[in-house]
Amino acid sequence: MKHEHITGLILAGGLGSRMGGQDKGLVELAGQPMVKHVLDRLAPQVHQLMINANRNAAAYAAFSPWVVPDRLAGFVGPLAGLDAALHDPALEGDWVLTCPCDSPFLPLDLAPRLLTAARAANAQVAMVSVGGQPEPAFLLAHRGVAPSLAAFLEGGGRQIRRWVGETQHVVVDFSDCPGAFSNINTPEELARQAPRP
Repeated sequence: MKHEHITGLILAGGLGSRMGGQDKGLVELAGQPMVKHVLDRLAPQVHQLMINANRNAAAYAAFSPWVVPDRLAGFVGPLAGLDAALHDPALEGDWVLTCPCDSPFLPLDLAPRLLTAARAANAQVAMVSVGGQPEPAFLLAHRGVAPSLAAFLEGGGRQIRRWVGETQHVVVDFSDCPGAFSNINTPEELARQAPRP
């Protein structure tokens, strides 16, 4: 079910250092770039979909015409991607949902569960947790946090959990689907996930 208030943001702005410098979203899994797997699972849940990428914008534009780079230089991390989305003039709706480009198994009900929890708690941010461990790259953030996030980044802050802790937030338990948040960071992890002949 699409949620008209939510924009999906696929985070593909990193350097892919553990993948040998490859752009992880464009690395193939089961014959398709990982970003395509993420998009296929996220797009039905959201009103709009954008990709945060600091390299290969033309390649990512084949999957979504809305590709935004970080506003900050230097590949400073996932929060810079969220910052870019929240400050994009084309943003519609009140919420942005972030998902990493290397997590191709995300839940098909991620958006509604996070939105329900955020509204119930009157929170500005909802963060996924599995088995008591946070999955901080999976965030639902209200556009009202844009100024505080920009200030956090400008002050040198980079850690997602630290910034979330400074917001009115709720942690949402997804222990019923633990494998859904697995990410593929290295060639070895990719080989373990790839179908075998």
